[in-house]
Amino acid sequence: MTKKQRAQMIQEELEKLYPEVPIPLDHKDPFTLMVAVALSAQTTDKKVNQVTPALFAVADTPEKMAKLSVEQIKNLIKEIGLSNSKAKNLKGMAEILVEKHHSVVPQTYEELEELPGVGHKTASVVMSQGFGFPAFPVDTHIHRLMTQWKLTSGKNVVETEKDAKSLFPKSVWNKLHLQIIFYGREYSPARGNKEKDFLTKMLFDK
Repeated sequence: MTKKQRAQMIQEELEKLYPEVPIPLDHKDPFTLMVAVALSAQTTDKKVNQVTPALFAVADTPEKMAKLSVEQIKNLIKEIGLSNSKAKNLKGMAEILVEKHHSVVPQTYEELEELPGVGHKTASVVMSQGFGFPAFPVDTHIHRLMTQWKLTSGKNVVETEKDAKSLFPKSVWNKLHLQIIFYGREYSPARGNKEKDFLTKMLFDK
């Protein structure tokens, strides 16, 4: 089976398994999505969704976030790891959005990645889930599974993203990256029982 054939089989199986994929992070617009994704680094989406209601109750726009002190933001997100640096980033991000972008989340990778706390993965999520542009954000689940499925050499997430984009049609990127994340969580966790990982078995067990 070629790489391309494996990719097609994976896509077909994931479509059967997850015909609908909700966006895992609760948000109401591109700004609250970007905040939630920035908070999700090195923590779970579940934890982020527990913390953001209180944060968004007082700061669901760049203007409101910019008016809070770093300490106030930190207190609202203190249950999340790296809350010190994340609080500084959120304030800095909000201030730049207000001053430079008229409080509107920009729709280019270059402008998004200039914002504090917004790396390429966060920018990709905002572009795909916030604005509907084709993107393939690579998180740890995707990086690990793409390597496991021998669709990438897995040296780094940049290479994994490039390989994913070359193997899967652009029309499915936005949905497929979420399908792979859901599959990783449910069937092939990084630590724990891999017995449920039927896709890897299907591809490589002869």
